[in-house]
Amino acid sequence: MTAESTVASPTGPQRVTKGALSVLARGGLVGGRRPSAGRAARRPMRESRAVLWLVDGAAVLPAALVVPVPHRHPLVFALLALGVLGLNRRASLYGMSVVPDVLDEIPAVCARIAVGWAAVVALSPLRSLPMTVLLAAVAVHCGAACAGRAAVHGYRRRVLRRGPCPALVVGPLAAARGVATVLLRHPNCGVRPVGVVADDLEIVGDTDAETGLLVLTSAQDTLRALIQNGVGTVLVVGAATRVEKAAELRMLAAYGCVLWEVDTQTPSYGLSGRRERAGQLAGFSLRWLGAGSGRGRGSIGKRLLDVVLSGSLLVLAAPVLLVCALALWVMDGPGVVFRQERIGMDGRPFTILKFRTHRPASAHEAATRWSVADAQDMSRFCHFLRRTSLDELPQLWNVFRGDMSLVGPRPERPYYVAKFSQVYPGYRARHRMRSGITGLAQIHGLRGDTSIEDRCRYDNAYIDNWSLWQDVCILLRTVAQFVRPTGS
Repeated sequence: MTAESTVASPTGPQRVTKGALSVLARGGLVGGRRPSAGRAARRPMRESRAVLWLVDGAAVLPAALVVPVPHRHPLVFALLALGVLGLNRRASLYGMSVVPDVLDEIPAVCARIAVGWAAVVALSPLRSLPMTVLLAAVAVHCGAACAGRAAVHGYRRRVLRRGPCPALVVGPLAAARGVATVLLRHPNCGVRPVGVVADDLEIVGDTDAETGLLVLTSAQDTLRALIQNGVGTVLVVGAATRVEKAAELRMLAAYGCVLWEVDTQTPSYGLSGRRERAGQLAGFSLRWLGAGSGRGRGSIGKRLLDVVLSGSLLVLAAPVLLVCALALWVMDGPGVVFRQERIGMDGRPFTILKFRTHRPASAHEAATRWSVADAQDMSRFCHFLRRTSLDELPQLWNVFRGDMSLVGPRPERPYYVAKFSQVYPGYRARHRMRSGITGLAQIHGLRGDTSIEDRCRYDNAYIDNWSLWQDVCILLRTVAQFVRPTGS
């Protein structure tokens, strides 16, 4: 998820001084309107929204060409286009605060196109057309809309990289500082905070020593910073902040800011219900304030996908598995399959399978050594297996058995589960779902010797926002990133 009003920042936190924020003097607001700099920052956003409307409206034209000439009534297709635009608007598909991946939008976009066609066919002469023609027209309509949206989203991302607009983080200083630090550490998420709105009066008008961001403690200072910097996105840390700063948040919304609630706590989990989420940002779960989207964890659909795909892949990959096993046996002798205890869903242990690429000196080393990707005693073939992730192929059997899923948090050894659970509050929450071969953290580059805190946050965000389509998207992106430099 990329914020429309922000772009990538440098790798490390940047110090933003009071001068950099250029807090306006009183009277800087002319006629209750933003200065020209703020309006200029909004121009690409408005242009992108208009183009997106145009793309969705024009997508009906190639579909109309599929329909025979006697049935091409311009009024019918005009009503169809307007109906689809209305459905898309109601579903917030024209919100410019985030730039989704087109894969994530396919279900919503295609479903509304199908509903529009169903209504038009039922109420117009198109109902006399053969079903094959109607299905072809719907497919062309969906393909044109998705292709157009992909082009617009790509343009918007390029605009974000060239001309960023900042965001404000609102909440208690400690929590807001944590969110701002993470966002500064992950510039590719598309959000670059420029100020923290908090109530810590002892540092009013000064910068926070940890993040280098100006701490804004009054509504007037917040408004001035917003106007001067053209802020369009506000991240509200915690549900309590919505109540405590309700008046200030209404003021920010009135100036056109899009408000997102950021959940930094370990999510509650139980039989009584589930939280509503709208997406994730740098691993934080987000909810758009003013709208919600409920999603369930459909274990039946997820398990069915796992069984079908893992069974098919085991059959298709059988020759590759055999060649790898024979090569390892010739080079390193018997014992080509590596078995190790890992912790899975609900903290239950299971035995994970891999091709053996390294022989640890002892059982203690196998249980406690973090990474062996650069071990000097590994052969070239073993390095090749780890670099291409072919050593993970036996885990398809774990998936087929039900120990794991294709997509989910990566399982870890008991030693590290106990260690990380003491350091990172949300680590145990990763075990709410069956562990996986790949996951949201892995497709964001968090493999091998990378931040456990970041992995934990991405994993929990994946669980909070789970959908079957998200699993499909992660699998497709994993295939695109199949050749990797290190093992997991």
